Amino acid sequence: MGKIVISENVSLDGVVQDPTGEEGFRHGGWFGQFGDKDREEWAKVEFDEALDTEALLLGRRSYEYFAARWPSRSGEWADRLNSLPKYVVSSTLVDPDWNNSTVLKGDAVNEVWKLKQELDGEIVVYASRQLVRTLMEHDLVDELRLMVYPVVLGAGERLFGETSDKKPVRLVDTRTVGDGLAFLTYKLVRDA
Repeated sequence: MGKIVISENVSLDGVVQDPTGEEGFRHGGWFGQFGDKDREEWAKVEFDEALDTEALLLGRRSYEYFAARWPSRSGEWADRLNSLPKYVVSSTLVDPDWNNSTVLKGDAVNEVWKLKQELDGEIVVYASRQLVRTLMEHDLVDELRLMVYPVVLGAGERLFGETSDKKPVRLVDTRTVGDGLAFLTYKLVRDA
């Protein structure tokens, strides 16, 4: 059985909106405002995660963002991401052009549940804020990996929205990445 892992870059106050500054959000670009050591160490963590990943699961907008950038890149990290199976939750995407990509059509919750049954290993979700919220609401998430950036933005779309009920998590790992990033790993607590 597959394990859904949410892997996100977030501000200290939980904002995930426009980390690269390309969306026009007034606080956008916060991801790139930190030192070289932070970026280098972040890249090592992300590469290691990609090596342990069985597949990527993305919403359409995030898929299009990554598909526009990664196929033209070279190196081990790019080779790994480009070769991974990619599953896209979308009702509008018809012909994905990033290799090894499959569109999950129909009910997203049902399709992701089936994907979890079919695959073994980690199914990692990058970005994909709306998809993350849907997966959390329907208890499909097994683990959260949050790379927390030391900035409070005070505004912007946050990773988590309203849920029908609380979602207990348990901290299983924490470490400092670079000079100032906190990498937090949580497991979702299921009712016994």
